[in-house]
Amino acid sequence: GIIQIIDHSFENHSFGVSYILDEEAGRDGGVRPQVPRGASKMGTGSREQEFGQPGAMGGPQGPRHRQQELPLRILVPTQFVGAIIGKEGLTIKNITKQTQSKVDIHRKENAGATEKAITIHSSKEGCSQACRMILEIMEKEANDTKIVEEVPLKILANNSLVGRLIGKEGRNLKKIEQDTGTKITISSLQDLTIYNQERTITVRGGVEECCNAEVEIMKKLREAHENDVASLNQTNMMPGLNMNALGIFSSGLSVLPPASGLRGSLSASANYSPLLTAEQEVVYLFVPTPAVGALIGKKGQHIRELAHYAGASIKIAAPDNPDDPERMVIITGPPEAQFKAQGRIYGKLKEENFFTAKEDVKLEAHIKVPLTAAGRVIGKGGKTVNELQNLTSAEVIVPRDQTPDENDEVFVKIIGHFFASQTAQRKIREIIQQVKQQERKHQQMVPTPSQPSI
Repeated sequence: GIIQIIDHSFENHSFGVSYILDEEAGRDGGVRPQVPRGASKMGTGSREQEFGQPGAMGGPQGPRHRQQELPLRILVPTQFVGAIIGKEGLTIKNITKQTQSKVDIHRKENAGATEKAITIHSSKEGCSQACRMILEIMEKEANDTKIVEEVPLKILANNSLVGRLIGKEGRNLKKIEQDTGTKITISSLQDLTIYNQERTITVRGGVEECCNAEVEIMKKLREAHENDVASLNQTNMMPGLNMNALGIFSSGLSVLPPASGLRGSLSASANYSPLLTAEQEVVYLFVPTPAVGALIGKKGQHIRELAHYAGASIKIAAPDNPDDPERMVIITGPPEAQFKAQGRIYGKLKEENFFTAKEDVKLEAHIKVPLTAAGRVIGKGGKTVNELQNLTSAEVIVPRDQTPDENDEVFVKIIGHFFASQTAQRKIREIIQQVKQQERKHQQMVPTPSQPSI
């Protein structure tokens, strides 16, 4: 594929337009177009304009931890994009300059769509100021052209953060509405797809009210995002697992380098050490019985979409006893499918308020390990299991006196919040792999009795 990057310079300011051309060449000649740095993370072959200030969040003098700052993403009606950019880019240039921000206008995405996304990278204040300026431009355009009555503010947020914005029984959202005099609605979970993990938060009110609501909404989203980053860092990252490629986190989070740039994040493939590739794993996850209906969804729609999204088989076991407080969900699939399916189940329980806003969702998961590996998971005098618990902050229990099943396997119980449980699962799987490898080596070394030659 051929790539051209065309730079238009105005005085000392430049905005780059990245074109990714010639998709055909990729298919016929077997050459995949490389994605230029700074190209959109949103879609293959996307064309997007970037406008930025050298000292802005996106600039070389910007703070070091830029990638962990949550950008403000808004949706604007396509007919206003021209006015936001302005003649020769002057309006947007003025916005980026005044607000010390970098603004990406995803113009060529979703061709024919009535709305386009804009990503603003800046400080909290810079994001709010840029948002206000864009809203004012749109309101003026709406008044001048009389095409639309009102222009609501639409904020895009990753689904994993939205539950905490809404709060238990919608309390957080109600408070923001009351404090700012706005009406806020959030798009349905049904609109999510594997390529789009964002929900639209629509704020209706005057420009002033919408701007005040933006500050409060982003405050909640940033808090949730920072907590996710903190627990990510705290869990010592899962070996060989590329979080970015899994698309579970908000678009602003790139703690790890992307798997293979844009295509990696689109195909939602994860990078694993060769040992773990495509290994089918089974995890038994226990969820509160009252939550089962929400997980299954209307006519089974939610659980079907979840299985499709994660690339896993998800079955809910029949209860042993109707009064059981928990039901077992059996998830079968490779490591990345486990990560995605379990992540969404944890998220769903939080969203549906089965846990309070203050509570971390902690679930119990069981995985089967070969009897030969169980001792290794425990370690001498419980040393390994204690280290596991300290490292992952999950509870890891290998119940004693278990009768191995027909495959000579026993259960290990893992109790903890999502990242803790995932890290413990990965570490235990690693131990199993090591034991299996050693057994294979051992078998190779034991000579098989040769047939006596006659």
